[in-house]
Amino acid sequence: MIWLRSTLFYLGLVSATLFFSTLALFTFFLPYAIYYRIIKGWADFCMWWLKITCGLTYQVQGLAELPKQRPLIVLSKHQSAWEVIALLHLFPMQVWVLKRELLWIPFFGWVLASLKPIAIERKQLHRSLKQIVEQGINRLQQGLWVVIFPEGTRVAIGEKKRYGMGGATLAAQSGCPVVPVAHNAGKFWPRTHFLKYPGVVQLRVGPMIETQGKTPQQINQLTEEWIETTMLHLETQFAT
Repeated sequence: MIWLRSTLFYLGLVSATLFFSTLALFTFFLPYAIYYRIIKGWADFCMWWLKITCGLTYQVQGLAELPKQRPLIVLSKHQSAWEVIALLHLFPMQVWVLKRELLWIPFFGWVLASLKPIAIERKQLHRSLKQIVEQGINRLQQGLWVVIFPEGTRVAIGEKKRYGMGGATLAAQSGCPVVPVAHNAGKFWPRTHFLKYPGVVQLRVGPMIETQGKTPQQINQLTEEWIETTMLHLETQFAT
């Protein structure tokens, strides 16, 4: 049944991607806020379809406490594609820091490119850092939240990678607060796996980390400590 449910989910995912990609071609001329809400429908559908087909839902803590009137920088744990969809579904209008190759994916990448991402070449570290800061400040000034996965790639549950400095540097130079995010999506949507398992993803949104007067190193340390401590709590409390 898990194979069947996962197959049904992917059939719906592909169909929705084709539909919203086509819709984007006919709505691109609309004001950006309206266009964004239309395209966000893709994430809203995917979260609903994931619940219907795979029995995978979520619980969120901490999101309601965040101010919605100002843009923030989200630094999130990255374990699967689930959180990419979930953050788009849950958080205010946002852009992502992502690897440039994703924009080459037919249909999906084309729509992604229209949503003002900060697309970087990960091998060019100095150039990428400069790009994150310059374009990130620009997006924040437009009132858009900036979402960054500081580990740079998906990591298996129970593991961690070095936290990159891009998000922390953007926060230090912009003075914009950081919102750390932890979750256990990898337990139900393992990276590189086809199968999606039923259950409840636990997503925790941390308190804002004020960044004015702090160095990038201090911001990164505070972010990493909160995320990894919360991850340990989630893995212990929701081990079964």
